[in-house]
Amino acid sequence: MAPPAQICHTNNGDSPNAVAAIRVVAKETPPPPPRSASLLDADEFRRHGHQVIDLIADYYANMGSYPVHPSVTPGFLRDKLPAEAPSRPERDAFAAALRDVRDHILPGLTHWQSPRHFAHFPASSSAAGALGEALAAGINVLPFTWAASPAATELEMVVTDWLGKALHLPENLLFCGGGGGTLLGTSCEAILCVLVAAREKKLAEIGGKRIGDLVVYSSDQNHFAFRKAARIAGIHLDNCREIPTRRDSEFAMSAVDLSAAMKDDVDAGLVPLFLCATIGTTQTGAVDPVSEICAVAAAHGAWVHVDAAYAGSVLVCPEFRHLADGVEAADSFSMNAHKWLLANTDCCALWVRQPALLVAALGTEQEYILKDAAAEGHDVVDYKDWSVTLTRRLRVLKLWLVLRCHGVEGVREHVRAHVNMAASFERMVRADERFEVAARRQFALVCFRLRSPEKLGGEKKANEINRRLLEEVNATSSGPYMSSAKVGDVYMLRCAIGSTLTEERHITEAWKVVQDRAADILGKLKSTR
Repeated sequence: MAPPAQICHTNNGDSPNAVAAIRVVAKETPPPPPRSASLLDADEFRRHGHQVIDLIADYYANMGSYPVHPSVTPGFLRDKLPAEAPSRPERDAFAAALRDVRDHILPGLTHWQSPRHFAHFPASSSAAGALGEALAAGINVLPFTWAASPAATELEMVVTDWLGKALHLPENLLFCGGGGGTLLGTSCEAILCVLVAAREKKLAEIGGKRIGDLVVYSSDQNHFAFRKAARIAGIHLDNCREIPTRRDSEFAMSAVDLSAAMKDDVDAGLVPLFLCATIGTTQTGAVDPVSEICAVAAAHGAWVHVDAAYAGSVLVCPEFRHLADGVEAADSFSMNAHKWLLANTDCCALWVRQPALLVAALGTEQEYILKDAAAEGHDVVDYKDWSVTLTRRLRVLKLWLVLRCHGVEGVREHVRAHVNMAASFERMVRADERFEVAARRQFALVCFRLRSPEKLGGEKKANEINRRLLEEVNATSSGPYMSSAKVGDVYMLRCAIGSTLTEERHITEAWKVVQDRAADILGKLKSTR
């Protein structure tokens, strides 16, 4: 049967309104080339791919020419780009789009890969990690069940055991020891998943109607991601306990104070559910005494999760392994390989001692469409049952490439280099009597501050001076870019070293900027007295 007739509209170009409607029979019009052929054309992909690689390589090579943090105001990019997407692509649209990236987008970014980026925590990158991400995007499979992508699932199982062994994790958290690992997006997602597993396990014991009695615990230094996860999981905010920390105990959680808090809750008829311990807190890098607080939680049947988002990477170095003493008693452990282990964002590794509890809480009944005859009779892993999402990315390729291309020793050397740079920066701070180290450095994070002149006195004034110092340091066009923390009402600057491109000279240059800005501030204060 001939296809139905259709109406075609053409514009002769003489006038915007000069549109002629012409009735034609579809069979008389040559059919257009298949659209799918051009969407995934191998030759075109190769040509455009070279352009992208060249742009990224130039970006890495010229990273120093960009201010770490852009001096822009809200709306700057929206004013430069069209309000609507093009109806039809312009000639050589891909090259034109890359020019926009180069001319408009890159100058407006905070450059997390800059060797002078010392704010927050690092978002480490590597050629192997970036190309692994590109490889995953190009292959574009969906490994939500074993059947959906068998090799993807099994590679993730292999690599999480690789990484767990490299971090010296106890065998009971690895597949080879009855536990198991998976790769998620962020620590917030990891905490949410295990918190839901803990919740379902506890409610099965005490009854679902008592969800309002469940209490979760962390130190007052814990990342706000924990409270966010608790809120999503249905835990009342009033039942989120923050155990106070003290400077004289290096801002680590006190097992004694935790025990008292749990006892008070039990006496009030509440139920301790979940404890989030931290190895390397966000503000100062503090480390909770995992072994001691696991013992406290065990007495109440509470789930213990160890959040090592940042500092978990240092466990590849045997000299830091003692910081995780007691992890074998924890129920779960997570760290972000994208922060310091070269895996490119996003790549959070989560290990659990009893994977069946995750599956019980997050699993879905297998629909017929998801079943595969090859999996029948085998105890396969379906990672959709280990996370919030069903659709998931092939994150494992980049981590696999990093470990294959650099090896455990290469990653270890990478981490140690940054720890040594941080020690160098700390020595420079201590050598200048105008400054003080505000919290113990254990990793590659240095918390420091400018001492308040004695005649000014008072913590409030000292905080104002240090806040001003950070603003002036970050306003320097050539960098560095740092962040701040406020712990126990003490405002301090944070220098977090971890960018792949950072070298010793960048540390020295950063300290020189800090000293110069401090001298200017103190000089102005002196002249006004």
